[in-house]
Amino acid sequence: MMTTDARPSVFQQLDLPDTSLTRDAYAHVERITAAFVLHHSARSYVFARAHAQNQGLRAGTDYDDELLFLSCVLHDIGLSEEGNGDQRFEVDGADAAAAFLRDRGVEERRIAIAWDAIALHTSDGIAERKGTEVALAQAGIGTDILGVGRESLPSGLADDVHALLPRLDLGYALSDAIVAQAKAKPHKASPLTFPGDLLRHHLPYGAHPGWYDLLAAAGWGDKPVGADARRRAETPQQVGTLFVEYLEAGDIEGLMSLYEPNAHFVPTPGTHLVGRDAIREALQQMIDTGARLKLELRDIRQAGDVALVSNHATLTGAGPEPVISTTTEILRHRPDGGWVHAVDDPFFG
Repeated sequence: MMTTDARPSVFQQLDLPDTSLTRDAYAHVERITAAFVLHHSARSYVFARAHAQNQGLRAGTDYDDELLFLSCVLHDIGLSEEGNGDQRFEVDGADAAAAFLRDRGVEERRIAIAWDAIALHTSDGIAERKGTEVALAQAGIGTDILGVGRESLPSGLADDVHALLPRLDLGYALSDAIVAQAKAKPHKASPLTFPGDLLRHHLPYGAHPGWYDLLAAAGWGDKPVGADARRRAETPQQVGTLFVEYLEAGDIEGLMSLYEPNAHFVPTPGTHLVGRDAIREALQQMIDTGARLKLELRDIRQAGDVALVSNHATLTGAGPEPVISTTTEILRHRPDGGWVHAVDDPFFG
């Protein structure tokens, strides 16, 4: 964490808005957050200001420069111990920032703008419609986290600001802080929020519901329509049965319904595919060649929502000679009720 002695250097070298309120806010963030949060928050302002200049916006005329700095520098205080309440971290941070500004006599109109900028900084498509300071704050934050718009920054600016305010592996450090809060207080990361989506990657498959899981649990009995209305594999054994059926019918969508989004598939020895796009292409080639498959269940081991399945497989039509193999398949049970491939390797054995 930077020392108090170094703070004037940061304000001078980066030409930060230098008022008693901005210095107070910077010192507050320095006191209650980790260094990676402080550095990120200050860099976000520098990048936001650069985006404003690139758009021809003038500080003091087209936007409130002090308010933009306050919105950026305070935007992640919801990740501090002091700011960790019972709401998603963006809203906790907005409330904490509003209280900080109110204690220092900032007028309510400006507090409302800062609140929006902080609460909405992860809300694409909304922040940009809520006013200049809100839009600029999100733009600067997005540049520092994900590199959005970095190509429009002045040459050398990123290098200069990183030399003064090192990244400290920001992206992963920030993600870990969000997940740590969410694991301790799951209600801070409801399924359809950014924290909820991030938390999902750190929990066992199916532990944190997605959109279709929520629909399935709604209790209204809604069913898939159109192409998604195909039969689900209700047991691990049915995955193979449906695969054979969909392959013979040339139903690529049916085949794809038997794989989770990041599944692994080995269509030929030495060819390892990951993800739906690559798998779709390989399966479509099988359909186009007129391939047919015969499966005989060899063995199965099921542990809760995970199953290991092995089949004796005979593939014909894909080449001049039949391909005979022993498959190794890892299946997962989705919360919506169907079994799908996580790994499908006919040649692993």
